[in-house]
Parts: sequence; structure tokens; C-alpha cells
Amino acid sequence: MPFVLPTYTPPDFAALGLDAAPNVRVAAAPADGVAPSGYHSTSMYPEYFKIDGSWLLAPESRMDASVVVREGATLDVVENRNIRAGELVVIGRTEDGSEGIYVHANGFEAQPQGAVETFAFRAGRSRETAFARDYDTLYDLLRHEREQGKVVWVLGPAFSFDHDARHAMQRIIEAGYVDAVLAGNALATHDLEGARFHTALGQDIYTQANVAGGHYHHLDVINEVRASGSIARYIEDYEISDGIMYALERNQVPYVLASSIRDDGPLPEVIGDAYAAQAAMRAQLRDATCVICLATMLHTIATGNMTPSFRVLGDGTVRPVYFYAVDADEFVVNKLLDRGSLSAKTIVTNVQDFITLVAHGLGVWD
Repeated sequence: MPFVLPTYTPPDFAALGLDAAPNVRVAAAPADGVAPSGYHSTSMYPEYFKIDGSWLLAPESRMDASVVVREGATLDVVENRNIRAGELVVIGRTEDGSEGIYVHANGFEAQPQGAVETFAFRAGRSRETAFARDYDTLYDLLRHEREQGKVVWVLGPAFSFDHDARHAMQRIIEAGYVDAVLAGNALATHDLEGARFHTALGQDIYTQANVAGGHYHHLDVINEVRASGSIARYIEDYEISDGIMYALERNQVPYVLASSIRDDGPLPEVIGDAYAAQAAMRAQLRDATCVICLATMLHTIATGNMTPSFRVLGDGTVRPVYFYAVDADEFVVNKLLDRGSLSAKTIVTNVQDFITLVAHGLGVWD
């Protein structure tokens, strides 16, 4: 069966007794980068604001931002550091409509089928969970999103440490299942090291055996890329013909490499300013409909904080944003949930195994 998106049910404000709710209050920002006292902080869920007697949905949201009301009753969700003095910012700390603010957390919930028990074994997500259905759903979802959505992948460096994982990700990119990649210096560096020297951090990507002098390889790659001036030019200069970065460049898939305090080099494309990197990541996430985060705790949490649970399409349709977090450590995926990204689907497994299974499931492995 083809994948079918769940239907969004907007709130019935009359049934909720909110027809007589007050208009939302606003206050002017006192200075650049400063929200007024009592500002409303947004969530990942659809949020409605009553303005001039009408309930309006903010077309985009994210964790921990403010809502600026612009001319024409346009609602703009803005990080507090990007607020400008004098802008009208929504104030109010309740979410039940009593202050003209209503957070709609269950708009995509389907009615339960069959008997539902309050208590059930294995209701959580752990290494003991059977994820077979999750994989099958993901394959169908990715086929749907390739044609009708935007899939953003958030990749940790573990992909570049294994030949099969690099190959699987390359094939997934080449098959059109990747619309953008968010990563760091390490993923790109060690992927290019794998293409250039067949090592990652000096270990053979086929056998994981240490190579004599291999600890210089990633530093040599960084130096060579910096001499070439860009990753794209390096791929040409050294005739790189495989790997993740090769596939991204060859297929013109955008990527954002965000810096870390521990980065070597880094590569020329790595964004060293944390706020500039966050802005570049959010630019790719603004229209994402499916996000898959793999083996990178901090990038995963950052991406989760920037990604809403919904997307408003050009025709006004509201659809869900699918968010996956995959890691071998339960702590990592549960930390994402603890940070508030409650709509995430978590899978506890080795991501190198995960990506090869996905490549096989999509029929792109060769």
C-alpha cells in the first residue's frame, strides 16, 4: 500500500469554549536581542494566536523562540537573539487559550483501534524493542518523501569509519532520498580520508586494522582540502570517486558543516560561528518534512530544538514532520526526548547496521 499522511484535525475553538477568549497580548521588545517581560516561548507543536478576533496558526515553530506579530497580522517565530527593538512580541505563559494562546499537541492523533490498556509491557523504546515495523514504515515514508517532501539527514562521523556504511549512504544519496545533510567537520574529513587513503582516523575502513602512520591521514586530508580551497575542488584535484561527500557534491545536495571546539583544521566549508551554523541548519530545516538523525548527540538535540512537529504547505494543508533519532546508546535517544522533542521516533541500534539495512530496504544497495 502507498504511504498515506495522517490527516490534521485543527482545534474546534467553539467546542473548547474559546470563542470569547481575549486577543493575545503583545509588548514591544525593549532592545535588540531582548524579549519583553512575560514573553511566550514556543514549542514544536502547532500554536494558535487570537488576533483581531481570529485564531491564527503560526506557520512555523521551533523550541524556545518568541512570536513577533508583524504588519498584516503575520506571525513570525524568531529566536530571541534575533528580535529587534520595538518589534511586537507575544506575551503570555498559558497555553490553554485563556490568554489568546492555544497549543494544539494532538492534531495528528488517530483514534485508537481495538482495546487500549493503561498498563502494557515494553511500551518504551530500548535495545530490547523490536524495530522491524519501524524499518518497514521508514522505507514507505522515504519513498513518499522522495516525491513529495524534503528529507534532511543529520550524520555523525560513525558513517565514515566503515566501508559498507559509506557505500550505503552514497547509494541513498544517489537514489534521491537525501535533500540536505547536516554534519560536522569530522564526518566530512573522515569520509574524504576513506576515499583518499581507505582509512578513517588511521584505521582501515574494511578491516579496522591500524595502518602505519595512519594517524596523519585525516590531518593530511584537511591540509590538502585547504590547499585546494574547497571540498568540491579537492574531489576534482585528487579524483575522488566514492563516499558521502563525493555523492553530495556530484548530486548537488546542500550540506551544512557546523564547527566544534575540538575540530582539527577545519575544512574550508566548516562554519566556525555557532550562531551562523545554527542559522544555516535552520535554513535547511524550515521546509523539511522528514529528519533522520544518526549517531550524533549534540547535532541531534540541536536539530530537534529547531524542528517543529508540523509543516504548513503552500496550499495551507498542515502535515506532520517525521523525526527519527538513531543511536547505539539508549541514553542518547532518551536525552532527545528529555529535551522536549516528544514527537521523535527513536531506534536503538548501531547506525552502521541501520544504514545498510535502509539501503537494502530501499533497493539501492549493489
